[in-house]
Amino acid sequence: MRLRNIPGAHDYLASHPLVIKNETRYRGTWKETFEHPENPIHIEIGMGKGQFLLTLAKENPNINYIGIERYSSVLLRALEHYDTEDAYQNVTNIRFICMDAQNLPEVFAVGEVDKIYLNFSDPWPKARHAKRRLTSRQYFERYEKILAFDGIVEFKTDNLALFEFSLEEVDAAGWVILAKTYDLHNDPMLNRGNVMTEYEEKFSGLGHPIHKLIAMRK
Repeated sequence: MRLRNIPGAHDYLASHPLVIKNETRYRGTWKETFEHPENPIHIEIGMGKGQFLLTLAKENPNINYIGIERYSSVLLRALEHYDTEDAYQNVTNIRFICMDAQNLPEVFAVGEVDKIYLNFSDPWPKARHAKRRLTSRQYFERYEKILAFDGIVEFKTDNLALFEFSLEEVDAAGWVILAKTYDLHNDPMLNRGNVMTEYEEKFSGLGHPIHKLIAMRK
């Protein structure tokens, strides 16, 4: 994936108080970076422009959220939303990291994360790139190293091929599907309380069904 480099993005991230730098040094102590360390930690990998996670943080002050984004130019957009929109001015239960998700076990300790959100992840359509997909068995191995015993992964996409691949990978990784739907917005149970991402609004507006799964270790 090629993204436009935005001049000043790195400096903006480096000076922002909610962007955690040298993230590996916080391994095992992430709760202490929040005002309420007693709250569980939920993370979103590939948070994009941040609408989903910022909304969750606003609606759930009893949960601490960490947004992970590999590209500084994309994370910059999320920070701009946080800094300029009145709706988020009192939201303090969120942190951001600019990093590659391959390094999750070096950043989070075993059991440190309670939930992982994956939303409209890059499908990496070529077969030789399957290991790069965030729902590959290789990534589920990484998630297992940071999730609490009863921790879960929630995944949403409009890409049917990626969704079916993900269902197979959950099983191959030794996990179990707690719930799934091929049409989230017409599923009364799974759609209850659903927070939409920017991509979700776009694709559902085009008539694309949204697929969702919730998985947990056996």
